[in-house]
Amino acid sequence: MILANSLWKSHVVRHCQQFIRLRRGYHASVSSILTTLSRNSNVSDKVQLRNTYYIKSTGRSSNLFQWDKGVQVCSIGYRFYVNKGTEEGPPQDEYDAQPHLPATVAVPEVWPHLPVIAISRNIVFPRFIKLIEITNPQLMELIRRKVKLNQPYCGIFLKKNEENESEVVSNLNDIYKVGVFAQIHEMQDLGDRIRLVVMAHRRIQITGQLFEFDDDPPPKEENEEKGRRNRRKKSIAPTVKSADTEKKVTETEKRESEEKVSKEAKPEPVLMVEVENIIHNKFRQNEEVKALTQEVIKTIRDIISLNPLYRDSLQQMMHQGQRVVDNPVYLSDLGAALTAAEPHELQEVLEELDIPKRLMLTLSLLKKEYELSKLQQKIGREVEEKVKQHHRKYILQEQLKVIKKELGLEKEDKDAIAEKFKERIKNKTLPKAVQTVIEEELSKLSFLENHSSEFNVTRNYLDWLTSIPWGVRTEENLNIERAKEILEEDHYGMEDIKKRILEFIAVSQLKGSTQGKILCFHGPPGVGKTSIARSIARALNREYFRFSVGGMTDVAEIKGHRRTYVGAMPGKVIQCLKKTRTENPLVLIDEVDKIGKGYQGDPSSALLELLDPEQNANFLDHYLDVPVDLSKILFICTANVTETIPEPLRDRMEMIEMSGYVAEEKLAIAKQYLVPQVKSLCGLKDSNIKIDDSALTLLIKNYCRESGVRNLQKHIEKVVRKVAYKIVKDETKFVEVTKDNLQTFVGKPMFTQERMYPQTPPGVVMGLAWTAMGGSTLYIETTKKRPPTDKEVEGTLELTGHLGEVMKESAKIALTVARNYMRKVNPDNRFLDINHIHLHVPEGATPKDGPSAGCTIVTALLSLARNQPIRQNCAMTGEISLMGKILPVGGIKEKTIAAKRTGVDCIILPEENKKDYNDLPKYITEGLEVHFVNNIEQVVQIVFPNNQQTASK
Repeated sequence: MILANSLWKSHVVRHCQQFIRLRRGYHASVSSILTTLSRNSNVSDKVQLRNTYYIKSTGRSSNLFQWDKGVQVCSIGYRFYVNKGTEEGPPQDEYDAQPHLPATVAVPEVWPHLPVIAISRNIVFPRFIKLIEITNPQLMELIRRKVKLNQPYCGIFLKKNEENESEVVSNLNDIYKVGVFAQIHEMQDLGDRIRLVVMAHRRIQITGQLFEFDDDPPPKEENEEKGRRNRRKKSIAPTVKSADTEKKVTETEKRESEEKVSKEAKPEPVLMVEVENIIHNKFRQNEEVKALTQEVIKTIRDIISLNPLYRDSLQQMMHQGQRVVDNPVYLSDLGAALTAAEPHELQEVLEELDIPKRLMLTLSLLKKEYELSKLQQKIGREVEEKVKQHHRKYILQEQLKVIKKELGLEKEDKDAIAEKFKERIKNKTLPKAVQTVIEEELSKLSFLENHSSEFNVTRNYLDWLTSIPWGVRTEENLNIERAKEILEEDHYGMEDIKKRILEFIAVSQLKGSTQGKILCFHGPPGVGKTSIARSIARALNREYFRFSVGGMTDVAEIKGHRRTYVGAMPGKVIQCLKKTRTENPLVLIDEVDKIGKGYQGDPSSALLELLDPEQNANFLDHYLDVPVDLSKILFICTANVTETIPEPLRDRMEMIEMSGYVAEEKLAIAKQYLVPQVKSLCGLKDSNIKIDDSALTLLIKNYCRESGVRNLQKHIEKVVRKVAYKIVKDETKFVEVTKDNLQTFVGKPMFTQERMYPQTPPGVVMGLAWTAMGGSTLYIETTKKRPPTDKEVEGTLELTGHLGEVMKESAKIALTVARNYMRKVNPDNRFLDINHIHLHVPEGATPKDGPSAGCTIVTALLSLARNQPIRQNCAMTGEISLMGKILPVGGIKEKTIAAKRTGVDCIILPEENKKDYNDLPKYITEGLEVHFVNNIEQVVQIVFPNNQQTASK
């Protein structure tokens, strides 16, 4: 509203009213009104004092005076007033102006600078109100200042990371660019936090970041008189100083601001942004839009009929505000706000500018919400029915209980339960803390009702607590000869493990007492890791308990559940003590390298306390909640690989490696253990079947080439079963299995020949590889892909065979090394430089990776370039460097066993792996010619002994 009592005041009123009328009833912004006055009133300058704009005209006229009009922005709209300024300048303070009346509440159409409020969920749509709490000090101070300056506006944007709980973001990329312009209707300052009631008005989009001081007005001074002088200088300054002076001042302030920002090490949080309004695309009320609108309305009504939480409020909105129902723009926002969809789905609705598409997105979310409401209603009915049935059953049980009491038929069994628990612990040595807990629980049990849930929980707890073998131990076998006899009886080889167990017995015998240990057997599958643990338990005369942690993802499997949970149980170790009834069993933790991790916790971390000799003497299970001594338990873990075992867990265990078997060892194991065991299981005797050594050797050679003996056992079982069937059917008394009739029992051989290449051609070299299943041999094949063209083009290398990234890099390095070597020794041979080469590793279905094939690939490329095959029956391994150095690799034992199993008599190893080879048993290294090399030149001298070459074409 404008107060005017002169002709020039009427002039201002006329123009302002005309501008507002042209805007179709919306209140104009300050800048728009100033522009209008400038066009019609010869305004040449304007000055901002606090939050008031003053207009200066070009000269005296009948309609305008100098510094005589002002426009002020407040939280409830705009105020226009006339002040008592003079020709020298604007008034000394805005309070010198005449009294004014508040205008109608209005929201500016353009407000480019806004504080940022980042939210994680529950997007605010236009025309909706939201309650927001702010605890960030910087943002709280900014909001307080904006409200005091009568600028109660903010921008609300959704964070991209839903788990980010911070109220401010350090980067604009952390929030979506599209949000809403919101007005703060109410602010409740609670000291450590601010509670805001905001109403969203329109969609906006971020165009840039502003620092907080870019949008601040001049500060308010404590001394009013000093403040007036300061304000007079600031307001007059624009009319006195020249343009050059203003430019210098601006550059100085800018430089000081940049220096201030550069001194701060931490990045500034995003508090203010520059935004622009975004408007939806124009659309027509065609049949598609009308159909979508009606379907959205129908779905909303269906949701209201199912969910009473929305019924009253939404029905009132849809009846009173028919404009919301009829307007597709507002209806799409209403429908989206009604759902409990994911934040990114609601953000899609907010960002969509095409109204038909926005209606389609809203309809999709509403359909999901409708199905969820139907499911919720169905579940509610089922739960209510179950509760009614349970309540009816409870009432009948109580009535039956009263009747039995009246008739004297009910017997009290609490005393019998308590006597049973006391009898269990009579001859046990309980710790004082455990004795106290048992007495308290027994006293508690006597006051509980038999049918109460607490009674069952307490009874189960006492059952577990009294079942623990407190102080009960089995007498161990400390006779070394007897233990050695048992170990040799059950397993062949495994000298390292047997020696370690005998050392353990010797230490226990000298010490006079036994302590628990933590051992870890690692090696390929089928080598006897699990079975040797059972033999160790028998040799030590300890109870045996096994549980697997492969794929385990719940910590409660180790540490137990909390007693208050329904169906709670102790962990596996406490179950072991209850089952074995002794404090010193042998516990086998199988597949420790395959332990999982889930949202219930990390079981490998729980094993740290269990397998730590310094901590497991006071192991605390979640269910028992009393210390349990596990220091007398002998823990043995098994694993295929050690790389996947967490380092802290691996550090607590004594690692013992179990390598694969060579053919001679497999034959001995089959004769001494597997064949007699399978005969006994199938009910056959020596008088019924005989398997010759030649048949077993052929079976190992052509059917069972893996590192372990599990597959060999399966084939022997297959042979014996067929013999048993033949004896029963044909009434044959005796069957002899030889290499000649072996195929009739086990079928055609899987490996028809020793190697893929009896004689390796040029470009083919045998390499040695290591896998979790043990060692194996593989071939590197290289050949010319196509002849070179007349045009000079550098050759290429194509790789196939399911190779990993590391092996692909090794192939590229090998090509460079081979090219450099050929340029050095034979510059005329440009085969590798101009030809397109294809490198393949057979068995393409098997993934292959690792750097140890580098030396083999270089040799294959040199053999192809020289058109000369390498030395026959030769295999190699080693990583290659770019300068041609041969670097050490792992798995020497497994690779050597694989080479001997394949019939190789010459192997090439890196020089630094010599110490690993020297540690191998003689039965593995016997008959092998081994060369240790440092560079590729030494490899060439070994594989090309004559050093004659014929250039490939």
